[in-house]
Amino acid sequence: MCRRYSMSTGLEELNDYFGISRVMYYFKSRYNISPTQSVPVVTQEGGERILDEYRWGLVPYWGKDAVNADLVTVDQNPTYRRTIDTRRCIIPCNGLYYWRIVGKRSYAVRTVVENNRIFGMAGLYETWNDARGVEMRTCTVLMTEANESIREFDTRMPAILSKENMERWLNPDVKGVHSLQPLLKTYRGPMRIYPVTPLIADDSNDRQQCIEEMDLKLAWVKNI
Repeated sequence: MCRRYSMSTGLEELNDYFGISRVMYYFKSRYNISPTQSVPVVTQEGGERILDEYRWGLVPYWGKDAVNADLVTVDQNPTYRRTIDTRRCIIPCNGLYYWRIVGKRSYAVRTVVENNRIFGMAGLYETWNDARGVEMRTCTVLMTEANESIREFDTRMPAILSKENMERWLNPDVKGVHSLQPLLKTYRGPMRIYPVTPLIADDSNDRQQCIEEMDLKLAWVKNI
């Protein structure tokens, strides 16, 4: 599962890469994003791409895990088939965090794509009002088969969308799981993995130190 990631880039670069027309909140770089926190999300309305923030962890809770999901699993629930057709989003990212296990010890690593560039993860979102009438906006990351780099940590990885597939993913005229599933391809480009501070385990630690490469001698954190 994808349980922690970074979105540490400036707003100008983000707007340029995703073609964002409107920004609906005060954006700031994020170095250590974890479930239930607010995350940047790109949606499309009336032909415009909008950047807003949503809670990471889809609510209502329709599956075993609301932070990550598989498209086919969602489609099997009739209540949420409409979500697939009408509530698709892109979740910007520029690094995934995992724990590398060697023997009885482990250390935190960050996985980035070529040139440390940003990329978009396919997502779904829900909006509803709670008992007080307050709007709840939540999202989940869609998963696909892990590539060779991620397979060390998990059998699944976030579905990273190409520029072309981002267009189709946000296109409201593209509907149905059979049309959308082919867009969720396993990322086959080069990826780099490097050790980072064990402080990423602390949800409150959201600073540039999280993404900096660390001396492996200092990265070991615990026995397992």
